[in-house]
Amino acid sequence: MDSDDLGLFGPGSVTWKVHEEPILIVAGLRSLYLQSLHPRAMAGVAQNSNYRSDAWGRLVRTATYVGTTIYGTTAEAEAAGLRVRRRHARLRATDLFTGEEFRVDDPELLRWVHVTEVESFLDTARRAGLPLTADEIDGYYTEQRRSAALVGLDPATVPGTAAEVADYYRRIRPELRMTREAAETALFLTAPPIPWKLSLPARIGLNLGPPRWAYFGIAGTALALLPAWARRMYGGLGLPTTALSADLSVRALRLTLAALPRRWREGPLQQAAKERAAAATLTAPGAARLAGTPA
Repeated sequence: MDSDDLGLFGPGSVTWKVHEEPILIVAGLRSLYLQSLHPRAMAGVAQNSNYRSDAWGRLVRTATYVGTTIYGTTAEAEAAGLRVRRRHARLRATDLFTGEEFRVDDPELLRWVHVTEVESFLDTARRAGLPLTADEIDGYYTEQRRSAALVGLDPATVPGTAAEVADYYRRIRPELRMTREAAETALFLTAPPIPWKLSLPARIGLNLGPPRWAYFGIAGTALALLPAWARRMYGGLGLPTTALSADLSVRALRLTLAALPRRWREGPLQQAAKERAAAATLTAPGAARLAGTPA
């Protein structure tokens, strides 16, 4: 039954521990900066997406998909993955350097998007102060192979440990480059249009400076959190001091977000998952004795 289903991961997983962190909003932006450095991945997005005209709608849909795969029931996660596979199967794009047409669901491209996303989630959470052991780090990557399977990847071909992720980055770096599309996308990500509900007050003379500058700060932190080699490709410095400044910024932001009320930090999918987990705990064999009540 769905009411008893804890999904692909569950409360004892490293995945739930990592995704408990609201700071992952920065990780999502970091992954987009990183993904843009792959010319074919960038071409696939640019030629098939309306991200410029519907940036915030796309962001919400992506966040909903990730939330469903992490916190939804098994059936919900599998249905979300099926929708993505069906959409990707219809899409084609043209390589701007070779003129070759390619499928957007090419496993090489799917693997790049998957690895950059999960590595960004994990790296951002750790650098923001989430304590994780080496076994938990590897466990997160191994668990996330289940998410990779949802989009059509063979889990055995997906890096499942920190060492395998590092080796994957070493192997793929020669294929990455700063293209015009990547630069334009990075600029758009750094200064996207303000949603209409926020832009409306500006039309009647209200100052929206603080929200805009707050977003600039988040975008700047996301860029600074990139690996040194990626920062250099964006024209920045790959210095240790840059990474240290990013660590301090993301730790401060994590503390700020932790001070917010829980209802603001947790979405409905996460809340529903926790309710199912709590109900499953209460109905599990021996739960009554563990709670100190007669069996």
